[in-house]
Amino acid sequence: MTDPGGAQYHDDPAMQRSLRRWQRWGAVIFLLLVLAFPMYLVTEATRRDSALASREVALTGAGRQVWAQSCAPCHGVTGEGVDAPALNSAEFLQTAGDEQIHSITAVGIPGTEMPAWWNEIGGPLTDEQIAAVVAFVRSWEDTAPSRPDWRTPLGPGGDHASD
Repeated sequence: MTDPGGAQYHDDPAMQRSLRRWQRWGAVIFLLLVLAFPMYLVTEATRRDSALASREVALTGAGRQVWAQSCAPCHGVTGEGVDAPALNSAEFLQTAGDEQIHSITAVGIPGTEMPAWWNEIGGPLTDEQIAAVVAFVRSWEDTAPSRPDWRTPLGPGGDHASD
């Protein structure tokens, strides 16, 4: 390679030293980036898990408030079922997925007293509030009692309502 004046760059010792120095620094920076990326992935996974756990705690707390105002009159304060099915039931929580609980809460169940709660179709709750209710209901899963009769509401006196 020559410059406009005809001199060759590879014959210039100062240029060669400068080029080698830039190449070494480039290789060092590249190596640092290659080593830093896996370390970032490890710390990012931990940070993400922590953020998801914090979000779940916040959603559960918000869901508890929405539940108390909107759901407890029919399903009971602890989901034991009063005039509606008991959702704090191992059988219910094992069979119903989060999407199913969300959908039922959002659009209701036609032909029953379960109304649509989603504000997009006339209910009072936002999608985020419904997600919070789902998180709150899901928080019962580890301690939910076995209630094979979860679909049968309890009467006002705590006995199963007769059909």
